[in-house]
Amino acid sequence: MSIRSRHHRWFNASVLGIGLASLFSDLSHETVTALLPGLLATLGAAAAALGAIEGVADGFSSVAKLYGGWWTDRLRRRKPLCAAGYGVMAAATLVIAMAGHWLMVLAGRSLAWIARGLRTPARKALLAEAVPAAFLGRAFGFERMMDTLGAVLAPLAALFLLRQGFAARELLLGATVPALLAVLAIVFLVRETPKREPQAQPLGASYRNLPGPYWRLLSWIGVFGAGDFAHSLLILYATGALTAELGPAAAARTAVALYALHNVCYAASTYPAGYLADRGDKRTLLAGGYALGAAFAWLLAAGVASVAPLAAVFALGGVYVGVEETLEDSLTAEIVPAPQRGAGFGLLAIVNGAGDLVSSVLTGWLWAVAGPGVAFLAAGLLMASGAVGLAVQHRAAQAR
Repeated sequence: MSIRSRHHRWFNASVLGIGLASLFSDLSHETVTALLPGLLATLGAAAAALGAIEGVADGFSSVAKLYGGWWTDRLRRRKPLCAAGYGVMAAATLVIAMAGHWLMVLAGRSLAWIARGLRTPARKALLAEAVPAAFLGRAFGFERMMDTLGAVLAPLAALFLLRQGFAARELLLGATVPALLAVLAIVFLVRETPKREPQAQPLGASYRNLPGPYWRLLSWIGVFGAGDFAHSLLILYATGALTAELGPAAAARTAVALYALHNVCYAASTYPAGYLADRGDKRTLLAGGYALGAAFAWLLAAGVASVAPLAAVFALGGVYVGVEETLEDSLTAEIVPAPQRGAGFGLLAIVNGAGDLVSSVLTGWLWAVAGPGVAFLAAGLLMASGAVGLAVQHRAAQAR
């Protein structure tokens, strides 16, 4: 079989459509994220309002993913739910752009994140069904790459357009355009699995009946996630580390540039991680990604205080996230039977969301009480525990 024919076995219209939808959707909502603090300031809202908006929206999103996973397995056709989720996100962006009070922003952001939660398991299940099992890593790596590319481009485009004289509200209105393009990508490019049999199980049973190996995998994903802190903390870390050398203003600018490097490395690592996963052992590669995460946290704990070493550490952080997200998705698609994949992806989202909450609160609290060294040391220990546990479990399963 030629290289070209092997390539087209996985890179089909559905994979392209889902990748484009992820790119366009991220361009839209990351633009909103970049402009949200400034919009709230014009509405006279304090930082507490931003925290309330993001916290409430994230909570709604987690619940919606759990429900959305169960719901998509009950549907004969998953595509309408996926397309509708992207459409509601476009409408929610319009609500935020027209907001005259921060509570309207809260309503729009919550609506967007509920829609995001409902359509995410459906999108991932559609992607898993669009390719042969041997190419799951590449398909999910491509989707993660497109999603992260949107996250890299959106704030840069917003900054450029603001400097050209565009108002924030104009850019928020403009953000509805890529959101609508995401809907069109799903509608016109993605193909359903023919004659798919829906799973009409109660909500609780749909999750209890997931395979035992998947529950065991989730346990180590949860342990690792308890240390996998929000990487927005990296900006704070780099700003503090570089202030003595560069001064506060230059340190802040450099920290943002380093974070952009982190995101570029994240986007660049997803497809190679998926390619390697398709040619090797996914659990071993995921454990290796978790080990990179632990090394990343321990380097921060050791103290990095100049630009070049910080750039290397930020790049490492981006790489391990790319490996982690690609492999967790492709392993879920591999282990969970096709009729239950929606529930599998919904549960994965809940475990990761809980890990994000625990890790960010724990790391932030330890930072405040004992300093960043202790905070990142503890985070690394949890990440390493996830890596070791996953590797040991996998070796024991192979030995049986």
